[in-house]
Amino acid sequence: MDLQLQGKTVLITGASQGIGEGLAHAFAAEGCPLHLTARSADKLDALKRAIEAEHKVVVGVTAIDMTQDGACERIVAEAGDVDVLINNAGVIPSGSLFDVDAQRWREGWALKGFGYADMIRLVYPRMKARGGGVILNNIGNGGEVCDPNYIEGAAGNASIMAMTRALGGKSLDDNIRVVGVNPGPVDTSRIYNMLRKFAENELGDAARYEELLVRYPLKRPAKVHEITDLFLFLASFRSGYTSGTVFTVDGGIASRRTVV
Repeated sequence: MDLQLQGKTVLITGASQGIGEGLAHAFAAEGCPLHLTARSADKLDALKRAIEAEHKVVVGVTAIDMTQDGACERIVAEAGDVDVLINNAGVIPSGSLFDVDAQRWREGWALKGFGYADMIRLVYPRMKARGGGVILNNIGNGGEVCDPNYIEGAAGNASIMAMTRALGGKSLDDNIRVVGVNPGPVDTSRIYNMLRKFAENELGDAARYEELLVRYPLKRPAKVHEITDLFLFLASFRSGYTSGTVFTVDGGIASRRTVV
């Protein structure tokens, strides 16, 4: 299927590892110039070199903590005009309401919740002035499951889902599509860190985290490509009538009403 993404410039936040890194490789393979941002300069530089060598596309990077004053403004200025913005940065900690103290709660939302809104607020007018674009929010199925042992993620992700629907409901008037993706567990380091926390709470031993994998559909997390391929389609003209909605890719976990 020809997605006609070649030449489209894509800005990806939180791009140095996990799904963000997978997205960078996936869009580069389609011939998209990239601008990548994350906190780790070393990881970004290594990713830039690898992608440029393999896919022969231009890759710009901005190594910065997005929670710093002026960080989002700098990212957008250095990225220039983009056709696709993918909000991906941020990790909300797992745990119950009593496991996550007030400071950790604020830190979790500072990057993901506020960061997504700040990036959209800056990029959207530039897209509108250029005639359109696509904004994709990588959210997470925690906002649908509402697991008490991932309560901050439930609250934060649900709010981003609502923001995506609210903004995307009118954005096609400006020829801008705003869409969300809710991955469930994905085969990255993040899910295994979360499973260790759940295993410690539930089984009394973090080292027993692999025992929890049997509860997942197919007894495994999603493969990275099973998530990034959807992003490619949603960014393309083939999904041109899609806006103001959120797609869940979790093997049915949200319907089971539990994260693990």
